[in-house]
Amino acid sequence: MPPKKQCNFDITFLIFLSFLGLLIIVLLIAFPPNISGNVPWRKSLIGSIFSAICVLGVLAVFSPTQCSSILKLKPKKNKASKNSNAGMFASHISSTSLQGHHPTCGKFSAHIFRVGNRRFCAACTGLLFGGLIALVGALVYFFDIWQVTEQNSSVVVVFGILGVGLGLFQFKFSNIVRLLLNTSFVMGTLLILIGIDVLVHSLMFDLFVVSLILFWLFTRISLSQWDHQRICSQCNIVDCGLAD
Repeated sequence: MPPKKQCNFDITFLIFLSFLGLLIIVLLIAFPPNISGNVPWRKSLIGSIFSAICVLGVLAVFSPTQCSSILKLKPKKNKASKNSNAGMFASHISSTSLQGHHPTCGKFSAHIFRVGNRRFCAACTGLLFGGLIALVGALVYFFDIWQVTEQNSSVVVVFGILGVGLGLFQFKFSNIVRLLLNTSFVMGTLLILIGIDVLVHSLMFDLFVVSLILFWLFTRISLSQWDHQRICSQCNIVDCGLAD
């Protein structure tokens, strides 16, 4: 299978599995299993794991070098093009730089927003806000500062499913909308985890949801990587120093 078709197939498969996970969550709130033998330290353990994920996510936002590596936007040496038609294209290797870990070539204008003269990655900023809010939410719920009633838990999960589902397709939007959807994506994972914890009271199912959250995050990163590669593959500028 050609690399491009293989990449599209892989992304489609990841999206399919992600939404299959969301369907399983729907089934859990529609038919919550009857679990006996509650573990007394369940909430503190799950809260600690989720909080650690949030902290690592927040730290990752402040590591643009790693973000650029993940998105495969690494500077490379300028090599003279061997294509005889190279003069038909413009080379921006000397003028293009990374701001908000996106090239300044104009192809990624939907991915960034401006505050004054500074450019910020909308997705990373949204993930930062979402991570900080989710971290506070996890601390106040899982360490018994705030309680969610079982009557409201299904509604909490539904909002979480919407947040995750829309967040996976944040690349379809631009600027501030992209920021908001990335924020709702992280908050959605917390809402799903809280709702399932209230409904099922099971360490096993909580760990299952945490595993789903990690998979959704992996899918979210893979979608961003795919989107960046798609944009660069359609670019007619040769010798770009920021593309693989």
